[in-house]
Amino acid sequence: MPSPSATKRNHEPNFCMSPAHSAPLPATPAAGAFRIAAIQTVSGPDVTQNVEVVAGLVAEAAAAGARLVALPEYFPLITADEQAKVRIREQEGNGLLQTFLADLAQRHGVWLVAGTIPLVAEADDKVRNSTLVFDDQGRRVARYDKIHLFGFQRGEERYDESATIEAGGEVCVFDSPVGRVGLSVCYDLRFPELFRSMREVDLIILPAAFTYTTGRAHWEVLLRARAIENQCYVMAPAQGGRHPSGRVTWGHTMIVDPWGEVLACQDEGPGVVLADLDPARIASVRESLPALRHRCLG
Repeated sequence: MPSPSATKRNHEPNFCMSPAHSAPLPATPAAGAFRIAAIQTVSGPDVTQNVEVVAGLVAEAAAAGARLVALPEYFPLITADEQAKVRIREQEGNGLLQTFLADLAQRHGVWLVAGTIPLVAEADDKVRNSTLVFDDQGRRVARYDKIHLFGFQRGEERYDESATIEAGGEVCVFDSPVGRVGLSVCYDLRFPELFRSMREVDLIILPAAFTYTTGRAHWEVLLRARAIENQCYVMAPAQGGRHPSGRVTWGHTMIVDPWGEVLACQDEGPGVVLADLDPARIASVRESLPALRHRCLG
């Protein structure tokens, strides 16, 4: 496994292939810019252990100057037992995971985009795969329930999220200190109409647990496409590595700028990926190539 944190890319052939800034981040962002952080984990079946890892990584991100920190999909639990997440699901506004997240945001004075946690669904045997956002005072300010549910089958590799997850149906955009933020989760990445419906945002956040198979083929190109076509930053905190259940996730947590340049990436293993979101960069890209103003359909 690589070192616990990454602020620049690991230049391994065929992985994170586009060029990136090699210079380390300055101690503080440039005037008008905001430091953001994406957390990568390799979660297992022990919820307590998983949240302890997250707590340490969020503390590391905050110490590095991040004002907004995002966690990956399924950060509290990944296990071969698909019913385990149903057993730990929480009512919105009440539960140990939500208390932990609110306290974490307040303790470190960061806006925390809490990957996904299982919340109560209408069906008794399912969950909502939900991203919750807490401000720097620990107040919940936004919720997004994953809309597109992953299904894949190739040989013996098979996934069917609809068996235990109930789909959401509402787009979520919120205002934060780093600008206007749109929320999405993992498989949502493949549906560009979701991101267009957000209108103009400064940052898209996509917590994920991409499979190794699909991630190797499509992860980076899709993230860069979403950044380019929406002319905004994209931050994708991911699960990355071999989990105790035997599942292997692609990782490659990354932050992409509005021109499609990958600013930072970590291939695998737990860690913190940092970059600075610069509103002037967004304005420059949109001014030089006013594609958003040129839209004439939808």
